[in-house]
Amino acid sequence: MDHTMEKFLNGLNGKTIALCGIGGSHLPLIPLFSKYGAHVIACDKRDRTALGENADLAEQYGAALRLGDDYLDGLEADIIFRTPGMRFYMDELNEAREKGVAVTSEMEVFFDLCPCRIIAVTGSDGKTTTTTIISEMLKAQGYTVHLGGNIGRPLLPDIEKIQPDDVAVVELSSFQLISMRKSPDIAVVTNLAPNHLDIHKDMQEYIDAKKNIVLHQNAFGRAVLNLDNDIACSFRSDVRGSLCLFSRRSEVENGAFLAEDGTIYMNAYGKKTAIMQASDIRIPGLHNIENYLAAISAVWGMVDASTIRQVAVDFSGVEHRAEFVRELDGVRYYNDAIGTSPTRTIKGTLSLYDRKIILIAGGYDKKIPYDEMGRVVPSTVKALILFGATADKIEAATKAAPDYCEGNPDIIRVSNMEEAVTTARKIAVSGDIVSMSPASASFDMYKNFAEKGLHFKRLVNELV
Repeated sequence: MDHTMEKFLNGLNGKTIALCGIGGSHLPLIPLFSKYGAHVIACDKRDRTALGENADLAEQYGAALRLGDDYLDGLEADIIFRTPGMRFYMDELNEAREKGVAVTSEMEVFFDLCPCRIIAVTGSDGKTTTTTIISEMLKAQGYTVHLGGNIGRPLLPDIEKIQPDDVAVVELSSFQLISMRKSPDIAVVTNLAPNHLDIHKDMQEYIDAKKNIVLHQNAFGRAVLNLDNDIACSFRSDVRGSLCLFSRRSEVENGAFLAEDGTIYMNAYGKKTAIMQASDIRIPGLHNIENYLAAISAVWGMVDASTIRQVAVDFSGVEHRAEFVRELDGVRYYNDAIGTSPTRTIKGTLSLYDRKIILIAGGYDKKIPYDEMGRVVPSTVKALILFGATADKIEAATKAAPDYCEGNPDIIRVSNMEEAVTTARKIAVSGDIVSMSPASASFDMYKNFAEKGLHFKRLVNELV
C-alpha cells in the first residue's frame, strides 16, 4: 500500500467521522472507514422513511444514524465529509471549521491519496460523455481504468486496490470542485455556460469553482480547454503546465481540431496527425465531435491514433444522451434526459435531426435564462410539450423569439410525464421524432435526471 494512503487510513482509528448525506457516494465509505477503526455517523436531513433502503444499509455497514432537519445541530465529529449537494459555505460547516473540525469530501481525499495518474473532466455540458470516451480509449489501449466521480461512482472506496500504473478517469461537478485544492494530472474543460445558479451565489462563483480543475496543477500537468468557448478558454491564463486547445472551428497549434474537409487532426510537438473523419464517430451531433476533440487532446501520448478511431466507430453512447428508445407507427422516440440545461438541449437534441421534432421539456428551475433556447426552438421544434417549474420560462422565451408565430411551434402544457408521452403519441405522425430533453434539472418531480429518463423510457415502451 502507498505510504500516504496507509498513513491516512491507519490514522482513522478512534476518530469520529460524520458522513453528511446518505447516498451513493457515502454509503461505500462506511465499511472502509469502519475497517480502520473509525466511528461513523451517517447524517441526513431526510427521515428514515424517505431514505428507505439506504438507512438500513448504513446501519448494516456499521454506522450510527443521525436524521432529520436538525441533523447538523451540535454535531460532534473529528472529520465531516460533505456530500457535493451541500453548500460549501453553509453556516453549520463554517462553524465546524472554526471549531477545528476537518470538513472535506470523498473526492478531495481521493485526490490526496490516489497513487496513479488522474484525468479529470468538468464543464457545463458534455462532461459525462467525454469522461466515458476517455475511459473507453484508455481501456482499449490496455490500461486498468478506474472511472468515477460525478458520473455516479465514488472512487475512494477502491483506493486500496488502485495501482501506480492504473489511470483514474474522473468527472467533476462545480459542487465537488469548489473546495478542491488539488488538480488532476490532466484537466479537461469541455465548455462553460450559466448553470446551477440556484446553488451558487452567482455566475462568478460557478466559474471560480470550475477553475480549480487547473489552478493547482504544476509544470508537468496538462490542461485541455475549448477554444470555441470564451469562458473555458479564459482559463488559459491560469495554466502552469502544458496547454492543449481543441476546436471544431479553427486549427490549433497544440491540441485536436476539426478541419473543413471533416478530418479530425491532432497537433502536438510540431507534428500534425490525421486521426479520423468526423463521420467515423458513431454517436451523432456536433457536440459529440467536440467531446471527441477534448478526449483526444487528453489521451494523446497514451493512446494510439488507430485505437482512438476504433473507439469512435464502436462506442454507441451513454444512457440518457440522445438514446434511441423505440420506433412505433413510424415515430422514433429518444431519451435525452441529460439535457438538464438549455445549452445542453440546444447543442444536443436541437442540433441532431434533419427535421423539426416534437420536444418534451421542462423541470426544476436552476435560475438560468432560456432566451438562447427560445430563439432556437421555432426553427427546430414543431410541437413543444411543457411541464414542470420551468414551463413558463421556456414558453415565454419561445414566444419572444423573432421567428416565433402562433403554431410555430405548437405549445402544449401538460401536468406530468404521463400526459407528455400520451400527448406526443396523439399528435405524432409517421416520420416524426419525439425527444424528451428537459433543458432543466429534474428535482421538482424526480430524484435525478436518470430517474426521469427511465420513467420516460418505461412509458414509451408501454405505448400500444
